Amino acid sequence: MNTPVPSPCINICRMDAASGWCEGCLRTLDEIAAWGQLDDATKRSVLLQLRERRVHWRQRRAAGRAP
Repeated sequence: MNTPVPSPCINICRMDAASGWCEGCLRTLDEIAAWGQLDDATKRSVLLQLRERRVHWRQRRAAGRAP
């Protein structure tokens, strides 16, 4: 049996105006709103995008700039 894909939410729910990403999970508002309706394959696709966003987010933070 397949295990459901968990939400990446970490309960830090603030949207960054510059990037449009949640500062906690790095999802967009559309991704957050749709999460419960997405199939597991689509959720996994979003999670892969979040890995890339996290790298970008950390680089921008390290450089002292908002994403």
